[in-house]
Amino acid sequence: MLRSKDLWKHPGPAALAGLAIMAGCAPASAHVKWFAPYIVGAAPQPAANVFADPWLWIGLLLVVTFFILARLVERSAFNEPVHSLLDRLTSPISGRLDDFVRAVVAAFFVAIFSVGGVYLTPDLKTPAEWVSWLQLLIAVLVFFRPTMPLAGAGIILLWLLALRDYDLFHLFDYLALGLGVAAYLILEPLRDQGWRAHRFEALRWGLAAALMWSSFEKFAYPEWFYPLVVEKPFLTFGLPRDVFIPMAGVAEFTMGFGLIWTALIRRLSAIALLIIFTAAVWPFGRIDLIGHGLIMAILVAVACDGSRITHILPKPKAPLLAVPASLTVAFALFMSGYWGLHQVFYGPDGFAGPASAGRFTHSHSPEHPDGPGGGDEPGAPPTKDGEVPPAQ
Repeated sequence: MLRSKDLWKHPGPAALAGLAIMAGCAPASAHVKWFAPYIVGAAPQPAANVFADPWLWIGLLLVVTFFILARLVERSAFNEPVHSLLDRLTSPISGRLDDFVRAVVAAFFVAIFSVGGVYLTPDLKTPAEWVSWLQLLIAVLVFFRPTMPLAGAGIILLWLLALRDYDLFHLFDYLALGLGVAAYLILEPLRDQGWRAHRFEALRWGLAAALMWSSFEKFAYPEWFYPLVVEKPFLTFGLPRDVFIPMAGVAEFTMGFGLIWTALIRRLSAIALLIIFTAAVWPFGRIDLIGHGLIMAILVAVACDGSRITHILPKPKAPLLAVPASLTVAFALFMSGYWGLHQVFYGPDGFAGPASAGRFTHSHSPEHPDGPGGGDEPGAPPTKDGEVPPAQ
């Protein structure tokens, strides 16, 4: 397997990496915790290693170039024709966008009710049967506008219930998205149009924050993705894994960032992400479709949003240089938050468990993905978020 530093000696990898960024990549959309073993408390790789990777900078440069080109289109006479074309293409859905979002939210909760034994997502397991019935109730509440706020409150309640069984750091992956969907369900039935007008913004910002946060798994724990690359080597488009994984992280972070930028950038970012998430369904199957159903619905809503207005910080976003400057600031904030909060929760060396268990970044048991599966004691059950009970 080639290392990143060796790739400079071979022709063509930068072009291929650029294609991977722009065309999308399945692991960028497939949540690794659903398909590969992991330990949340394992120490992430040093941040210096992330910044030393040249493919991080190549990916960021490619995306910044793309965003600046999109901003130039927005500032030209082509802006309105491009938006008008997108409006025509999305018109079958845009006229009934609220109905579409509500239907997908309800279908999502019916699906996870049918799967059973999970809080909100496939990796948050629970033995409590009544949790599944609560999720079916949320689906029913979504269909009636007066009860939609109760459905939103139910989503927040499910996240809080999961907090009893999982560490807060683990649940950060799902906090922003859950709050965004809950806010939409609370705002949509309001008669006050001033508040109701922000319902799709709540979805956008919630999804953007969720994508930008989860993208750092690819920088902090590239080893988590190795089993997927070995099992499905076609996912890398022929790129070496140590090139592809950071490029996938850049794609996820930057297009998540694009969802909160100007009108054309957010619509194009949503379309690109929607293609990526849809493409991931084929290799990863129904679990991926169910788990990302809400995300895909939000992306459709963003792509169909014909508003040309940027409500939040429109003037600071106007200059071309605001793109690289803001992207740099956002990357620094999320990275420092990810590494910093991990250290707060698990210490500078991460959670290692008892001395006999050693240090792992992966579980040894597919049935217990959130822990070493007993370390040196076969069959010992893992406890919350990777802790291994002492040998008796």
